[in-house]
Amino acid sequence: MPAQKGSRKPPRPPLAGKIAVVAGATRGAGRGIARGLAEAGALVYCTGRSVRGHLSPYGRPETIDGTAEMIEAIGGTAIPVRVDHTIESEVEALFARVEKEQGRLDVLVDSVAGEDPMMAQWDVFWKVDLTNAEAIFRQAILSHIITAKHAAPIMIRQGSGLIVEVTESDLMSAGGSPLSQTVKLALKGLALNMAAELKGHGVTAVAMTPGFLRSEAMLQHQKVTEANWWDAGSHDKNFLESESPLFIGRAVAALATDPKALNQSGQLLSSWELARKYKFTDHDGRHPDWGRLAVDFSVLPPPLVEIFRAGCEIQIEWLKTLEKRTRDFSVKIPSKPRSKAKGKRLKFKKPEQR
Repeated sequence: MPAQKGSRKPPRPPLAGKIAVVAGATRGAGRGIARGLAEAGALVYCTGRSVRGHLSPYGRPETIDGTAEMIEAIGGTAIPVRVDHTIESEVEALFARVEKEQGRLDVLVDSVAGEDPMMAQWDVFWKVDLTNAEAIFRQAILSHIITAKHAAPIMIRQGSGLIVEVTESDLMSAGGSPLSQTVKLALKGLALNMAAELKGHGVTAVAMTPGFLRSEAMLQHQKVTEANWWDAGSHDKNFLESESPLFIGRAVAALATDPKALNQSGQLLSSWELARKYKFTDHDGRHPDWGRLAVDFSVLPPPLVEIFRAGCEIQIEWLKTLEKRTRDFSVKIPSKPRSKAKGKRLKFKKPEQR
C-alpha cells in the first residue's frame, strides 16, 4: 500500500547498522543495556551462561534467551550466544563469530558478574569470608580482561568502537566486602588503562555505573515488582530515586551515538550524568538522578556511615596527592611529532639480557 501524501518515514534509529555485544546480558544492568542498544537500532549479541535448561550457579530464572525475546518484542534484533566469559577459548570463538557474521564490532559492554551472589556479603576486611575469593576475582575481573582482549582487535582494525565496563558507584569506592570493593575499583582502573592504550586507534573505553538499580534481584529483595516498585519507598526513601535497568541502557546507547565519545574515554561515567547531558528518560518518562539525591543514611547502620565518612575524607586527600604527582610526571614525558606518530602501532622491545 503506497504511503499517503504528506506522510513521513519514521526516522532511522541512531544505531541502525551497528553491531553490539553485551556480555552478561542475562539480567540486571546487562539486560537493560542490551535492550537500550537494540531500542536504538543496534544488532545485539546477548551473551552469558544462563540459557533455558542450563541456568548459571546464580540459581535465578533469567536467561539470555529471555533477554533476546524482550528485544524482539520491541522490534529489535538480538542473537543469544551462551558463553562462559572466564573460558578464553569460548570468548575468542564468540568474537571470531561476530566478525565473520557481521564484519565489524561497534560496541562491547561487559556486565558479567555485576550481581554475583558470591559478592553479597558486607563486612570489614578482617572479618571477610575468603572461601570464594579466587572464584570471585576470576568471574568478575579476569573475565572482563579476557573479553576486552578479544574484542579490541576488531575495533582497532576498523579504527573505531566503544568498550563499556559496568561497575558500581561514581566514586573510587563501592559498598560491600573488600572482595566486591576490589572488583568494582579494578573495573574502573581497567577502563582507565584501556583508554590510554586505545586512544591512538580511535577506540573509546569507559567505566559506567547505574544509580540505585531496580534489577530483578533488587525488586525481589524489596518484595515489589516493576509495576509497583515505588511501594518500597515507604521503608527506604532512597528507593524512590531508583532507576530501571533500561535507564543505563539508554545511557550506553546515547554515548555510542555521540561522534565525540572519544573525548570521554577513560572516564568514570554514570547513568544520571549522561541523562543530563543527552536528555533521555527512563521507560516511564522519569528523570532519576542519584547524584542529586539527598541520601537518607538513616537506613544504614551508624558504623557503616562512619566508614563512608572516613573513606570520603581519605579519598579526597589521596586524589589531591595523586593529581599533583600525575601532573609532575606528565611534564617529564617527551612529546612526539604528531605527523610521525599518526597511524603507527606501538612496538615494545624486550629488555636486553645482561
